[in-house]
Amino acid sequence: MKNYTNQKKRVLLKVCLFAGNILLLGSMPSMVLAQEWPNKNITFINPFPAGGGTDAFARPLAAQLTEQLGKQVIIDNRGGAGGTVGASVAAKAAPDGYTWFIGASHHTIAPSMYKNLDYDIEKSFIPVAMLANVPQVLVVNPQRVSARNAKEFIELMKKNPGKYNFASAGSGTVHHLAGELFKIQTGTFITHIPYRGAGPAMNDLLAGQIDLEFDGLATSAPQINAGKLVAIAVASTKRSSAIPNVQTFQEAGLPDYVVSTWYSMFAPAGTPKPIVDKMIAEVQKALNNPKLKSIWEKNGSDTPNLYGEAFGKQVSADVVRWTSVVKKSGAQLD
Repeated sequence: MKNYTNQKKRVLLKVCLFAGNILLLGSMPSMVLAQEWPNKNITFINPFPAGGGTDAFARPLAAQLTEQLGKQVIIDNRGGAGGTVGASVAAKAAPDGYTWFIGASHHTIAPSMYKNLDYDIEKSFIPVAMLANVPQVLVVNPQRVSARNAKEFIELMKKNPGKYNFASAGSGTVHHLAGELFKIQTGTFITHIPYRGAGPAMNDLLAGQIDLEFDGLATSAPQINAGKLVAIAVASTKRSSAIPNVQTFQEAGLPDYVVSTWYSMFAPAGTPKPIVDKMIAEVQKALNNPKLKSIWEKNGSDTPNLYGEAFGKQVSADVVRWTSVVKKSGAQLD
């Protein structure tokens, strides 16, 4: 009986060793792939046109990663439908570590606005990092809007329902929902004019084709500081270092009006974990670079320090939050 028991143990040990070897062999291709990665140029799919808030962070990051990785990181702008066109393209990209998606908080709104999306922001992608978190700011063209602060602006809108219009980066974006939420909380009506990205919207605002815009501070801060636009208020809990003289909406008597736009990186689902982990490490290194920190601060953002699963939880929470806002506001695609 003792011999039989020992023999059984030896057989079991051999089975365990064999299974372990199989698992090791199965993981070797991705391990080797990660060691070799990258051995060619990398593409960042930006789902908005050039010149918008996403570009303000994606391009400096791409330049820094190009330096770190020794391979060119290329920005591929695929604007349209509130960022969902580019997201669809990225979701279908080969999960080989050479295509990454530069998403935004707009993509947590899309599920409640677009009924026939061919991707799922929580299932079609692997969360990599929140790159930046920028408060929304209400800016006006001073030639078209006489108000210079939140109190004056709200009074003007209440006296002139429907007279003024606001631009957004597209229907279903944070810019759009920021406007709808403002209208709910102030009892005003402002006509929404969607654009194919923050860049084109900003161009028309500067040209005097549009009255105002709810925009990410990254796009607006340079125009505010240059005196081309007037900032009415910032939708954050504290004033921004980028425009410290501009009050918050909370200071102006709207305590619940807090809206920000975050920018992020995702990998197509199926991208090998060793490669994702390596990219996370490279992004962390890049975001800690003083040069990028300076750019982020200039654009009104800090470094969120949210990576991998922690960032994924934020994505899921925002999907729930914006679904509620869409239902309450009745926001629709224009």
